[in-house]
Amino acid sequence: MTTLTDQPATTAQPPSAPRPKRRTRSAQQPALGWRIVVVGLLTVFALYFLLPVYWLIVAATKSTGDLFGSFGLWFTQPQLWENVQNVLTYDGSIYLRWTLNSILYAGAGAAIATLLAAMAGYAMAKYEFRGREGVFNVILAGVLIPGTALALPLFLLFSELGLANTYLAVLLPSVVSPFGVYLCRIYAAAAVPDSLVEAARIDGAGEARIFTALALRIMAPALVTIFLFQFVGIWNNYFLPLVMLSDPKLYPITLGLTSWQSFADRQPDLYQLTVGGAFLSVIPLMIAILVLQRFWRSGLTEGSVKG
Repeated sequence: MTTLTDQPATTAQPPSAPRPKRRTRSAQQPALGWRIVVVGLLTVFALYFLLPVYWLIVAATKSTGDLFGSFGLWFTQPQLWENVQNVLTYDGSIYLRWTLNSILYAGAGAAIATLLAAMAGYAMAKYEFRGREGVFNVILAGVLIPGTALALPLFLLFSELGLANTYLAVLLPSVVSPFGVYLCRIYAAAAVPDSLVEAARIDGAGEARIFTALALRIMAPALVTIFLFQFVGIWNNYFLPLVMLSDPKLYPITLGLTSWQSFADRQPDLYQLTVGGAFLSVIPLMIAILVLQRFWRSGLTEGSVKG
């Protein structure tokens, strides 16, 4: 007769944890296939957008004869420095004057537009007043109106004021940025805490000091984004200066290069000058985008989700 103590002791085995299921080869292949397709499409799109830039770089190194008598996508007897000198010295260095005009229009216009957008967006995000949503909806409607539709009415208005064919005729319309106001309101509402504003008020700070010392610093990524968009838009603007200006000394680069191209049939050398001027005109935009791209990305995404 056996007792319970004579039976061999058994230890309870813990249940084995379920092993993670391995993805089968058939499940991995579609994911890899889609990744290859996406990378291929992105590569094609990148080449599509970079091809004109590459052509511009190649064409800027050629003479007028090689510009039309050689393969357009490869170098032929490069003379970039000589072409740049010709652009900068032609017609009494008028290209330098156009460059300074573009810097004035784009730089000052973008800076003032950014500041006004920050003030308007912060006010709509942090202050309660009657008609706030109505004003904001009107601003959103302004985003949908193309600038070309406003060029002729603006010209008639500025002509009545005696401001046509002046720097202000291009500069004043450039300081208005409905998209900037929209982005600043969204960003200020998400990134500037109401508790921080109230704490500053309790400490005795005025509204102007709160805006300049706190809000502007917190909204810096959005402001850089607005400045970059506005700068590129004004720099590339063609139709508004065309309508407003008649003095070549007030032209920006875009309008000046077009004036060169219009006389290129009678002066073939102007073809190469136009290409070289276009090459020089994109350099400031490339520098601005490379320097400000990290602020640009954060500014686009920072205020998109509130949490």
